Amino acid sequence: MSRFLAGHGYILLHTTHIGTDSSLWEGKPGHPWDILRQTKVTRHNSLDRFYDIPFVLDQLPAFVKEHADIGPFIDTENIGMSGHSFGAMTTQVMAGMRVPDLNENLIQIKEPRFRAGILYSPVPIRHLSEAPAEELYGGITLPLQHQTGTDDASPLENFGYEQRLAVFENSPLSPRHLLVKQDGDHMVYNGTRGKLEVNPKREKHEEIIQAAALAYWDMMLKNDSAAREWLTGPGVQDYMKGEGQYRIEGV
Repeated sequence: MSRFLAGHGYILLHTTHIGTDSSLWEGKPGHPWDILRQTKVTRHNSLDRFYDIPFVLDQLPAFVKEHADIGPFIDTENIGMSGHSFGAMTTQVMAGMRVPDLNENLIQIKEPRFRAGILYSPVPIRHLSEAPAEELYGGITLPLQHQTGTDDASPLENFGYEQRLAVFENSPLSPRHLLVKQDGDHMVYNGTRGKLEVNPKREKHEEIIQAAALAYWDMMLKNDSAAREWLTGPGVQDYMKGEGQYRIEGV
């Protein structure tokens, strides 16, 4: 996805979060999924991950000034954020989702510098808080595109794609888009399969993901009228040829 978007003129920044990154399984015996199922990510590390994002954004102006080769091409007024799985959850927090702090009090770490976001496999957080869904997700006001699939079960938790829809369904009526791919699984966004079997629709699903994401970014960050028409009209649905459904609420 990053190479695809870069090929269309977007500049992408990938953030590594110490304590919730690949160091959790690298160098340890066994499959990463098995290791992660037995690993407890601390609340402290999760919160550190969320606070990483405002910190990185704070560094952008200096980065732009110090890197004449790429700095002039970075538009700091039009920034979006996306992520897969835990990265989607991090994006949800930046969009305004409330999360419990170290004392189990719900807090917001909302980042107003983002104009839009994309959630690849949105994460319901009922495992973190028993608060009502509308209280958890009701603070989300950032326009978001939610992407999932009918086989998008969690590889680490016992829930299916239907629960992922809680983020979409309980967000306020700000413009929000939902793409559900028929037979789409969790790892199609990742580039690896983990323990999943081969999905014969993988190549088609990757094309759909790329097309929908590019159109969304063009619409939200470039105010591209052609992209807007494609997403809000029959274009995206025709493109998928029955391999998924696209819907918009809160327009």
